[in-house]
Amino acid sequence: MADLPYTVLSCAVSLDGYLDDASAERLRLSCADDFDRVDQTRADSDAILVGAATVRADNPRLLVRDPGRVHARLARGLGPTPVKVTLSESVKLDPAAAFFATGDVEKLVYCPSDRADEAHGLLARVATVVDGGQPLSLRRLVEDLHARGIRRLLVEGGATVHTQFLTEGLGDELRLGVAPLFVGDSRARRWVDDGDYPWRPERRARLLETRPVGDVVLLRYALSDRCEAS
Repeated sequence: MADLPYTVLSCAVSLDGYLDDASAERLRLSCADDFDRVDQTRADSDAILVGAATVRADNPRLLVRDPGRVHARLARGLGPTPVKVTLSESVKLDPAAAFFATGDVEKLVYCPSDRADEAHGLLARVATVVDGGQPLSLRRLVEDLHARGIRRLLVEGGATVHTQFLTEGLGDELRLGVAPLFVGDSRARRWVDDGDYPWRPERRARLLETRPVGDVVLLRYALSDRCEAS
């Protein structure tokens, strides 16, 4: 994976493994301290990636919030916030979404070859549209990010994207924040889907760290041999 970005998968889940509940209102799983931890992780990254479903459902800004961290990035010659990345099979994206409308930083949209012209027509004013192959290839996407100078990639979901990165072995590290609550509703979305995962009883993921962050517990796992110990 020498020509791929160092990739951190990050999400918060309930005790029973859900990303959200089944209501229309977004469930806040992280506490203030955990949101601050994630903000630092964002500040340390060159790019943040989420799937198009997350852009539509959560309308995230994906910005570094702390002014001190923004200043530190600028002092290092970086943009105030990491490059924003999304991928979409259907190109059903609103150019007025916060993903595009906020942050003085490049936005990249990867789509299948047969949707590239449509995506250009819809999003060319607000983002750089990239042909991701036919079908859309996740490996091609991360190889292209590396070629663009992205050396550290933060993947914030959602479930389909996390499943793809994990089953294709494209992650280096998993950071899982476990919130002290249950959702208890099978209509809600778990943080990953069914799939052929590399980590099984005969090949367990390596635990790097366990620590409390407010009332959330952070679990860090190594997913590759180049995973950083600290």
